[in-house]
Amino acid sequence: MKRTLTPIVLLFFQSFILSLLMLPGSAQTVKEVLRPTVTVSDLDRVLPFYTQTLPFELVGIQDIPIAVIRELFGVKNAGATARIATLRLGNETLDLLDFGKPETGAVIPADSRSNDRWFQHVAIVVSDIDKAYSLLRQHKVAHVSSSPQTLPAYISAAAGVKAFYFRDPDGHVLELISFPAGKGKPNWQPTGSQEADRLFLGIDHTAIGSADTDSSLAFYRDVLGLKISGSSENYGPEQEHLNQVFGAHLLITGLTAGAGPGVELLDYLTPPGGRPYPASSHVNDLWHWHTTLLISQLDTVFRIIQQKKYSMISPGIVPISYPGIPARRGLLVRDPDGHVLLLCE
Repeated sequence: MKRTLTPIVLLFFQSFILSLLMLPGSAQTVKEVLRPTVTVSDLDRVLPFYTQTLPFELVGIQDIPIAVIRELFGVKNAGATARIATLRLGNETLDLLDFGKPETGAVIPADSRSNDRWFQHVAIVVSDIDKAYSLLRQHKVAHVSSSPQTLPAYISAAAGVKAFYFRDPDGHVLELISFPAGKGKPNWQPTGSQEADRLFLGIDHTAIGSADTDSSLAFYRDVLGLKISGSSENYGPEQEHLNQVFGAHLLITGLTAGAGPGVELLDYLTPPGGRPYPASSHVNDLWHWHTTLLISQLDTVFRIIQQKKYSMISPGIVPISYPGIPARRGLLVRDPDGHVLLLCE
């Protein structure tokens, strides 16, 4: 006699399989971190900053279809396409996203600080930070840091790393970073004479504010499958001058997919008072970033996202036709702090 599983037994096995998929390190779902994307107010105004003040190469500007804006981005009253500019620096890319309609949403608060939870930036690797900083000063860029900072020896994981924070025309924070010998990816330490002449090398990571590292890891590591690549506890006067947060003491956790830029979690242990990601945020608000991840097992990940009740922007998995992304379907989801991820397959 042919036996079939009862609904209760079938439910048990489904739950068991899902629990295995959620075990830390059980499988790597993320295949590659493709790129960060930032919403800008006016592409024609902001683009020259990235291609002239900074040396990003414009790969192209394309329209995003209305259907994608309505479904993927949840903008139901979209009446026109959005424009997206893809920029390349070294082997990495960055997108600038301009929503023509509806008009640009809320601007970044003038008192926005690095410990506010909506904070996100990209770290641009340079071979000589003093020379790169001099070029930025010639263009009168808006400073966040007082000047480039060299992290001290007592921060062993980051000792000798040099960094500088600044803003683009919309107020988005960017970082220059250079690595001493023995730190960072091997390709950030050129050896050939031709490579040594390059000043701007590529994008190392995107960093995001996190209220609690464990909660963030439950999402990025346990659900998505990113791997921890390193950690550092940063504090002291150099760190304060770097991010202009008095008393800054933060736990930094680096995550990687093994391909593409990394993702860094910035968990401020002190000072208290970092503001949460605005609950009423929309994709056309200027503090909106999203990071695109190429993943496998999208259906399984979506079920886990629903089970864990992570906030969604898209109604579910939707068909996508998105410039430069080798995927046919995807979804937009928020992490525990409100940062947005485009998961595509």
